[in-house]
Amino acid sequence: MSLLKPSEAQVIGYVKTIKPFNSSAWRITVIFSTLVTLIIGALLFNMYQQVVTEQRNQIQQHLHTEKLRYQQLALSVDRVGFAAQVHAADPKSAFIVWRNGNKVEGALSFMPEDMPMLPKTQEFPILAGGPEKIHLLTGGIAITRYGPVLIATRSDHLSTLFDHFTSAAAAAVMFTLVMTLILGYLFSKAILRRLVHYNRLSEQIEHGRYDVRFPIDRREDEFDMLAHQFNHVLDTLEKNLTAVRGVTDNIAHDLRTPLSHIRMGLETLPAKPAAEVPEACAILMEELDHCLATFDAMLSLTRIEEGQQKLDLKHFSLQEICTDLLEMAEVLAEMNEQTLTLEMGEDYQLTGDKYLLFQAIFNLVDNAIKYSGKQAHIEIVQSGGMIQIKDNGPGIPKDCYDKVFERLVRLDPSRHHQGTGLAYLW
Repeated sequence: MSLLKPSEAQVIGYVKTIKPFNSSAWRITVIFSTLVTLIIGALLFNMYQQVVTEQRNQIQQHLHTEKLRYQQLALSVDRVGFAAQVHAADPKSAFIVWRNGNKVEGALSFMPEDMPMLPKTQEFPILAGGPEKIHLLTGGIAITRYGPVLIATRSDHLSTLFDHFTSAAAAAVMFTLVMTLILGYLFSKAILRRLVHYNRLSEQIEHGRYDVRFPIDRREDEFDMLAHQFNHVLDTLEKNLTAVRGVTDNIAHDLRTPLSHIRMGLETLPAKPAAEVPEACAILMEELDHCLATFDAMLSLTRIEEGQQKLDLKHFSLQEICTDLLEMAEVLAEMNEQTLTLEMGEDYQLTGDKYLLFQAIFNLVDNAIKYSGKQAHIEIVQSGGMIQIKDNGPGIPKDCYDKVFERLVRLDPSRHHQGTGLAYLW
């Protein structure tokens, strides 16, 4: 059974027990709901202001029309006719009150005090019969030929309209707020459900199930993008683990033969004549050097990958490296009955670890010497910042083009040649 570190257990427990109200999605929902509510509230308030203004403008226009009508009427009829017209006015259209001397005539039995002159208006209540005991009127004084006339119209329906509008607006705002919060809660639960599922899968991966992959939906949202990236990382990890297992087997295979030779050589040393002992020791030393070189290559690669090996950065020329390559590898090529040539173009200066770069390029030249065959022609071509190693050998099989760049892979199935493959760093 695998044990989790305390910090890991706390993180997993936190993901399992987190509540929707504590999630980031819920906080975003609350912010979104608040903004939506404020926006809708602002829109409804603006609409309310427009309705109020429009209704008041209609009242003002109606009162202004009635004012002009009675002013014209006073100019065209006598006092008796004017009084008759005042009595005949329809209260549904307008309430007309005229003080004829000490007598008040019209739709009302009184004329309110301190009423403003039109177009200014003022609201005042009146008592009425029927189920509605009080009516609210809005009106003002118009000056006519026969004196001041009170012109008013009912405005209590505006108060009712405004009350209904306010109630409807409040209900709409509350409904919007509640619905956005409910949908946000469900959305938070859906997100947490996916996170918990991802967490369970990550636990399986932590316990060694490297074949587990995160599910990807057709929606291709941000979670699917994250799952796709994690799956890519897991593919790389699984591939690296497979490569490490293969490297272990290859190292065991590579070291078994020289170690066996060393063991047999040590067993036969006492039986050899004294003159043959130095030669046998030299062969054993060569085998030991091969073993140590294999281990050094593995350790050096590990140090480079983990950033433990400090690079010796210097300023140098690529032409110097190419010249050194030719001097070192030319003897090996002659031993294999091969020709090695160097073609240099414009020089290129750079800063880096000259030893590691030389070792990497020499490995390519050494591979060309090993596998291109006898009578082969090998070229080192330098042009600016590019170095090419060319040969006319059989080359790499097409089905191995991708495989050759895998870490520490060797294409020599019988492993006749010494080496550790291409130490590809990524």
